[in-house]
Order: sequence, then structure tokens, then C-alpha cells
Amino acid sequence: MNLDHFLQLFVVKEKSFFPLFVQIAENTKKASELLVKQAAESDPDERRMLAHRIKEHETEGDALHAKITQVLIDAYLTPFDRDDIHELAEAMDSFLDCMRDSSKLIAIYQPKEPSRKLIQIAEYIDKAAGILLEITKKFDTIRKDSKVITALCDDIKEIEHTVDDIFESYMSNLFEKEPDAKELIKKKNIAQSLENTSDVAKVVSSKISGIVVKNS
Repeated sequence: MNLDHFLQLFVVKEKSFFPLFVQIAENTKKASELLVKQAAESDPDERRMLAHRIKEHETEGDALHAKITQVLIDAYLTPFDRDDIHELAEAMDSFLDCMRDSSKLIAIYQPKEPSRKLIQIAEYIDKAAGILLEITKKFDTIRKDSKVITALCDDIKEIEHTVDDIFESYMSNLFEKEPDAKELIKKKNIAQSLENTSDVAKVVSSKISGIVVKNS
């Protein structure tokens, strides 16, 4: 076996990370689309059904996370630093977990009516998930597309800032105008969970930005 062929075997192994990250992002995007539907839904049974479907995507995400961890253990060479791969996989898994937490609260608390601002936050979470999917599809050309990826990461960070503004406005209005204490607590907890989900999306984008800096 000549040296070029020997090195090519390692290249094939390292590229196995790229489709796995795309699969994780695709699965997350499907969950975020369901979260938007659930945030806009008023029927209790439909809310529970959508929460169950998001849970299925969380389960799939756990399986993909375990798979990428195993590939990381088995790989001789990796396209990025091993710690960066592990931390990014963890952050992406946490993003999906937060979506699941939010959907679970909606299904359990059953607020009286959907909130326009909470629907907006869910839509921004979905937008961030879509951008993340777009980014993962560029991992195999990270050096060539470093500027594009960085700009997309900045877009996710900007989404987080926008969500913060919506969240603050929503909470101010909620405490001022919601007369039902139980309903106030329900809506506050759901809003906080959705806002946390946006925060984690920003963490994911920051980790990717760091990988770009190291590999450009």
C-alpha cells in the first residue's frame, strides 16, 4: 500500500463526520417546524400530539449524537479538533433538547390561547435551525466557505438578540396585563424555555465560529 492510498483511507474516515452533522441538523429542523405549529395550536390534543412527535425527533437526535461520539472514538484523524467536534455535537444536542423542553411545557401547561409573541420566538428558533442546517452542509468546504459560514453564524446571533427583545416585551406585558396567576406562571415558564432555546442556538453558532477560526 503506497502512502497516498494509506492517507486516503484516513480522509474517508474523517469525512464521515460531515453527513452526520447534516443529519443532526436536518432532524433538529424538523423538530423546530413542529414547535412552530405547536406554539400556534390551541387544541390540547393537537398540542400533545405535536409534543410527542418532537419527542421522537429528540430520541433520533440522541441516537445520532451517540453515533457521532462512536465515530469520534474510532477515528484516527478528524476534520476538526476532537474536543471541538465533541462540544459541537453536545451543543447541537442541547439545542434539540431545549426544543423538547419547550414543547413539553406547552403540552403540560395547556395555556388558554396561543401567544403571538411566543409564536414569533418559535419561528425565530425555526429560522436558526434552518441556518444551522445550511452551515453543516458547508463543513466539508469550511476553508473555502469560511466567510459565508461566519456570516451565517452572525445571523444566528442576531436572531438571539431579536428573541431577547421579544421576550422582554412579552414578559413586561404579561406581568402588567395577565390577571390569572396560574396562567401567568404557565406563560412565563413557556416563554423562558423558548428564550433559553434561542440562547443555546447562539452557543452552537459561537462554537462553529471558533472552529472556523481554527481551520481557516
